[in-house]
This record gives sequence, C-alpha cells and structure tokens, in this order.
Amino acid sequence: MNGDGSKEDANRRLEWATLNMERAVVVSETTKGDGNGNAGRKAPISIVRLFLACMVSGGIQYGWALQLSLLSPYSQTLGISHSYVSLTWICGPIAGFVVQPIVGYYSDRCTSKMGRRRPFILAGCIIICLSVLVIGFSADIGRRLGDTKEHCSTFTGSRWSAAAVYIVGFWFLDFANNTVQGPARAMMADLAAGQHGPNVGQAIFSLWMALGSVLGYLSGANAKWHDWLPWLKTAACCDACANLKGAFLTAVVLIIISMSVTLWLAGEERLDKESVDTSGGACSAFMDLFKSLKNLPPAMFSVLAVTAVTWLSWFPFFQYNTDWMGREIFHGEPQGSGSKADLYEAGVREGAIGLLFCSVALGVTSFFIPRLCRKLTSRVVWSVSSLMVFVLMTAMVVLGMVSMKGYRPSLAASLSGPDHSFKGGALAIFALIGIPQAVLYSVPWAVASEVATEDGGGQGLTIGVLNIAIVLPQLVIALGAGPIDGAFNKGNTPAFGIGAAFALICAVLALILLPKTRGVSNATVMAGGH
Repeated sequence: MNGDGSKEDANRRLEWATLNMERAVVVSETTKGDGNGNAGRKAPISIVRLFLACMVSGGIQYGWALQLSLLSPYSQTLGISHSYVSLTWICGPIAGFVVQPIVGYYSDRCTSKMGRRRPFILAGCIIICLSVLVIGFSADIGRRLGDTKEHCSTFTGSRWSAAAVYIVGFWFLDFANNTVQGPARAMMADLAAGQHGPNVGQAIFSLWMALGSVLGYLSGANAKWHDWLPWLKTAACCDACANLKGAFLTAVVLIIISMSVTLWLAGEERLDKESVDTSGGACSAFMDLFKSLKNLPPAMFSVLAVTAVTWLSWFPFFQYNTDWMGREIFHGEPQGSGSKADLYEAGVREGAIGLLFCSVALGVTSFFIPRLCRKLTSRVVWSVSSLMVFVLMTAMVVLGMVSMKGYRPSLAASLSGPDHSFKGGALAIFALIGIPQAVLYSVPWAVASEVATEDGGGQGLTIGVLNIAIVLPQLVIALGAGPIDGAFNKGNTPAFGIGAAFALICAVLALILLPKTRGVSNATVMAGGH
C-alpha cells in the first residue's frame, strides 16, 4: 500500500506540474473545487465572456505565425549561414521541456490577488513584446554596436552584432511564448469546467489560435509596411527589414490589446494558501516524470516511438518552409545583391501566403478528425496522414530539384524569378500539408490519453512523457540539419528528403505499433510550436 500511495502521490504532483503543457490540456479533476483545478468563479461565465477571455491566445499565435514565416529568412540576411539557421531554433524544444513544467508547477500554486494564471500571462506578454521589438530593431541596434556603416541597400556582408542581438531576442521570445500559452490554455480549462465543459473551452482556444495564425501570415506576406510607415526604413534596415518591423509592431499592439481583454474578463479568484501543496518544489516535476516512465503501460511506449518519428518528419518543414519558397522556387538569395535579394523576399512573402492556406486547411480538417478516427481508427488516420506527408515532402524535393536545375551552378546562375507553374505547385503543397498537420496537432494526444485512461494512468504523466517524445526529435533535427546541409550543399532539399523518409517510416510504424483506438479524448489540442 505504501508503494502504491507514493506512486499515486508522485503522479498527482506531476499532473499539477504539467497541466500547462502547450500541446495538450489536462481536463480531468477540474470540477472538484478550487484546490483541484477550478478557477474558483463565484458565478457561471457566459459563452461570450468565455470567448473574449481567451483573446490572448490569438495575439500570441499572431506573433508565432510571424516568427514561423519570417525569422529563418531574416536571420540569413544578417549573416547567419543556412547551415546554422537550425541552431537558432534549438531554443524551442528546450523551452518546451524546461519552461512548461516549471511554469505549470508555479501557476498551479500561485496565490496572487490576480489569480493563478493571469500573473504568468501578464509577465509573459510583457517579455514577448520586448523580445519582438529587439528582433525587429536588431539591425539598427547592431549598427549602433559597431556593425558596418555602409547603407543596407549596397552592403551584402554579415552583421554579427545585429545577429547576436537577434538571437538573444529570439530565445527570449520562445521562452516567453511557452510562459504564456500554457497558463492561458489551463485558464480556459478552469473557466469552462462545469457549465460549458472542457471541449467548449478548448474549441474557443483553437478558434482564436487559428484566427491569429491567419492574420499573422497575412501580415507577414504584406510588402507595404515600409510604404505605410516610412520611418521604419533606416540606413541599416531597408524594405524587407522595415516590413518585418511593421509586422512585429502590429504584433505588439495586438498582444497588448488581447492581453488586456483577457486580464479584464477572466475573473479568477485568489487561491487559498492553505489549499496549496508546496511539497517537492518545481524540480520534483522532472524527477517524477522520469521515475514514472517505468510505470507506463506497454502500449504507451509504442505511442511515444511513433510520435517521435512523426516529429522527426515534420520539423524540417517548420524550419525551412518560407526559405524553400524564397530559394528553390523564386531563385533568390537572402544576402544577394539587387534582384536576387528582392526575389528572395518575394518568395518569403509568397511562402507566408502558402502558410495561410495551410492554416485554413488545418482548421477545416480538424472538424472531420473525430469522425474519421471513430470510423477508421486513430492509427489508420495517423498512418494515412504520415503517408501524405511523405508524398508532399517528396514533391517538395522533386520540385526544388527541377526548379534549381539539379543545383548545377552553371545552370542555376541564370535563373531569375519563379516559374508560374512551380509557384502554383508550391502553394498547393503548402495548402495540402495543412491536412496532415491537423492530425499532428490532435491525434497523438488523443491516442496517448485514451491509452492512459484504459490502463488507469494519470493524464499529467501522459502529457509529460509525450512532450519528451516531441522535444527530443526537434533537438535532433536542430543539431543535425546544419551539418547535413553543409555536406550536401543543395539548399533545403536534404532536410526535406530526410523528413520524407521519416514520414514513410512513421506510416508503417503507425499501423504496426499503435493500438486500435477510435475516440478523440477531451485533451483537445490546437498547438502552436515550441
């Protein structure tokens, strides 16, 4: 009995510490009172107020969409080589693994007058706003710190001070994103519990994130910011850089507005200090997580293995999507002179339009996933989605190779501008990949949750271990993509080729290893990225 009691206590602490994980929401045990997960509201919250209280998730996702579509290309204009761009993204999985459990632990135990979640949302949003300002003005700050005084329209070299400032801002942005999204998602589960139910709360959360993504990609595709706000252009920051500044300045405005609405309408009550369990500290979340791995049901290890391979196939697309459009389809160069730089920026903007189509396809597909899982089983849906990723990434490899004339310098040097059929094909690929992306953001969590429920495991443990299966593959790709890129010297093709290979492996493993589950659990997810 003592062994069982200690294991239950460890799992209970882990559930509290991992409730705020970005890629899932724990909704069990949320209706038992203030000490067990409720926001402790005195009166039921209306559906309109619940909808508006979640507005901050849309503002954060707007900024994330800009980060996803613009920052890999922008970092290369500062002098960070293509083979090292992946290393700048390594902060994402680190933040997801380290920040989320710590923030989750302390937000569950926060006794501030503002409530449990709102202090972390406020602090995270402030850091996000400062971070995007640092990123947007990194070229100007770098010039002040000693970078070249040559005008940006003629200079094509590296600006290392600006690059250093950019990296600092990028890392703070990723850590702040993880600080906000976990408590925001948990707060929705708190507020919706009882009257509306967790599915309603998370559906609203997903809707705001979808809206933020669409608006963010539209903003990233806009080439008129420097015309509308001419003061954004400086000697260190020309048209493309000024457009990025404008997009990020709108992100600051939207985040401040959405944060204010959320803080005003999400009426959390102060948590009673006597009901707070402070035993163990934040480090206990990590200790319990690894100790509890041995208690996982056998089927869960299969889910973790397939999840890890799935993310190995997807991470190259998340890193290089708009860069691929700018390089392989539009034949531009981030540090090129004249027309080459203009073509690259046009390709990046077109890539942002493609990601907008991807978000729309993702949102539409998400409505059909529960029905498909019930009819075909979750493992078949997962396998088919991975097979679709294999086909689409293979198409990206072939399209890029053909567009770049096999990367033969003698032929590629004469390329200027996109072929319209290739551009149309690339946009179609971006749109279609939103279909399996909807599966990526929901089915793995549902399968893991269902396996844990059938075997009597805790949902907190499920989320914690599944997060490991996500961040470790991201670290592998972030560390390995650069050397592979340098070895082949064929742009983004090697990374997408590796992604396609892992997607094919995943399609087979899903059918062989995954259990036959049909339901989509209450752990509804519309994830952003780490």
